[in-house]
Amino acid sequence: MNRIGIDLGGTKIEGILLSDTKKVIERKRIQTKQEEGYNSIINRIVKLITNIRSRSDKECQIGICTPGALDLETGILKNSNTTCLIGKSIKVDIENKLGCSIAIDNDANCFAMAEALLGAGKNYDIIFGVIMGTGVGGGLVLNRKIHHGRLFIAGEWGHQVLYPNGRDCYCGKKGCVETYLSGPALEKDWQKISNEYLPLEKIIESFENRSNNFYDKWKNKFLVNFGIALSNVINIIDPDIVILGGGLSNIDFLYDKGISLIQKNIFSNKKDTPILPNKLGDSAGVFGAALLN
Repeated sequence: MNRIGIDLGGTKIEGILLSDTKKVIERKRIQTKQEEGYNSIINRIVKLITNIRSRSDKECQIGICTPGALDLETGILKNSNTTCLIGKSIKVDIENKLGCSIAIDNDANCFAMAEALLGAGKNYDIIFGVIMGTGVGGGLVLNRKIHHGRLFIAGEWGHQVLYPNGRDCYCGKKGCVETYLSGPALEKDWQKISNEYLPLEKIIESFENRSNNFYDKWKNKFLVNFGIALSNVINIIDPDIVILGGGLSNIDFLYDKGISLIQKNIFSNKKDTPILPNKLGDSAGVFGAALLN
């Protein structure tokens, strides 16, 4: 049986068709155009699936990776940064248009699954996949299967509280990791410290290799928060490996100074949990979607 994976993002929708040996048969990207609304996005997904499915005569299993998660009781999507999807029965609506069942999971779980089966985690049993980008999320794979937990919140380290009574989070709590370690949060920190707005990649590109008091202060705060937040996850899960994904995973200092600060807070004499960059890049989501059962 072939597999179709769809990665629904805020700006693009990517589709892939894999053979039963996981060979790529077809791959295509289109714009999300979320400004056109929910129904437009659903129709674009269905059209993309239909187009990809036409490239093979074999029966296809379909999986979709989406920001946010389905509510267990209602089946509606919640906690999505593509806000027009919130409160919608996306799985049912797509199934009704396609006339077949699909699998659906959030982007962090799909990332972790792809890296566990095809990427940096192939030789490990317990994989914690980290997403650090526009938002902060995570996925947990145990013995080649996504672990969702009873409430389907396993891996959601972005919404553990880092600072009680800290910054407001869209989830309704205060002080969540996401409000300190997401790209937008770090850009706001820089603007507050320097009185200058810069995109995250420009901040690092401009100041990483030269002395700057603003940058040193900003970087130190970033690293301390990273070290505390991820060490808490390691202390609870004790994974075989942690794999970093999302735009922030390209920041080199997370793999030296960042790891040192994580290790400082690990509750063990042995502090050698591998913390590695992903291997699949922004392809992880679409491969993970195709691998859903």
